[in-house]
Amino acid sequence: MRTVSRPAKTGRIPLLCYVTDRRSLAAAEPAEAYRALLEKIAATAAAGVDWIQVREKDLSGRESSALAQEALRRAAKSAAAERAGAVARILINDRLDAALAVQAGGVHLGEKSVPAQEARRLAHTLGREDFLVGVSCHSLEAAKAAERNGADYLFFGPVFATPSKAGYGGPQGIERLAEVCRAVSAPVLAIGGITQVNCAACLAAGASGIAAIHLFQDAADVSSLVQTLRRAAA
Repeated sequence: MRTVSRPAKTGRIPLLCYVTDRRSLAAAEPAEAYRALLEKIAATAAAGVDWIQVREKDLSGRESSALAQEALRRAAKSAAAERAGAVARILINDRLDAALAVQAGGVHLGEKSVPAQEARRLAHTLGREDFLVGVSCHSLEAAKAAERNGADYLFFGPVFATPSKAGYGGPQGIERLAEVCRAVSAPVLAIGGITQVNCAACLAAGASGIAAIHLFQDAADVSSLVQTLRRAAA
């Protein structure tokens, strides 16, 4: 029986998730890129994003844990947390062990990762009833299966063309996004080529929010960006 509360479809809309990628930052040295990433995490948390998915696939379990711990610390100190009492939830990509070890807010799984049901069981064993389990999906069938297996939320995409998701096939488009949103009760976040311009179309199609790398990471003023994206749902 599920004990964790899903992020509500009718709650804070849109849900905004910054997905990290330090290798795409303009930094000459690995250490510099690492520091730049932590600055981006702090800035997006202070700007009021809901979730930050730490997605650094090349890091070891120990490195992932260390990065997640620092991300949690910086999110807790963010200006948004101090003003509104809301701390950005830190999600760890794929590394369930690291996510549970550092008390992260959840884990984000790929279609071929550990099943969501197993991740839920392990989190429950450790008393983490508030732990979110999300799954990336690239088809209607995968979205339905992920929900059946206990996913709290889904990423669906790539909705639009984007180099970072080229390995997952061509863009799915708004109509397919709408089809997935109608077929599942779990919140769906659109991902892949999301911009300020097309965010509203994703929400109109039924998405509960958006997830992006470059939209947040490349923003000159992430606070203004977040305010603009919030208005897209008005």
